Parts: sequence; structure tokens; C-alpha cells
Amino acid sequence: MTVVPSDFYVVANFKETQIGSMRTGQPVAIKVDALPGTKFKGHVESIAPGTGAQFSLLPPQNATGNFTKIVQRVPVRIAVDASAEDRRIFVAGLSVTAEVDTAATERTH
Repeated sequence: MTVVPSDFYVVANFKETQIGSMRTGQPVAIKVDALPGTKFKGHVESIAPGTGAQFSLLPPQNATGNFTKIVQRVPVRIAVDASAEDRRIFVAGLSVTAEVDTAATERTH
């Protein structure tokens, strides 16, 4: 059995170098790989307080003396503004491309 939440969102894992100017409420353009030519709109709902690696079951503990810097990924929750019809074709687990308009001002609710 799969439990799917009733609120409609996407979690995008952006590079840590990409989130510096992201803010809650900024508009997002979402393209779904399985639905070519279809674009959805959304907005940044929240930015995780840590990287994906920090919250993994076994976070990496690299203490080997190797100082290679690896760009981390930060989960960003994007609320999808979609109709009931769109929700039927936008199923859980699809791959998407999300582009955040970081020039947009913070949205007021």
C-alpha cells in the first residue's frame, strides 16, 4: 500500500550553490519528464534546514584526510498550483525539472 498526501507538492533537490537567493513564495516553473510539452506552476513552500545527506539514515562521515569538496543537495518543497484534472495525470514518483524565479519578490499570503 502506498500513502499519498492530500496536499500537492514536489521536493526538488537543488545544489547548495543555487539556493542562496531562493525565498519562500517565489514562483516556480515545473516540467514533468513523463508529460512532454506540459508545464505546471507552483511556488517555493519551504527550504529544508539541512542537506539531504544530513538527514539520511547513515550520513557520510568522511574523516580520511581527503579535502575534496562535494556540492551538497538541499531539499526544497514546491507547492504545485494545479487543477483537479492536472492532479490526475501528475502522479507520485515522476521526475521533474523545476526552475525557480529568484528575481521575483516574496509572495504575501
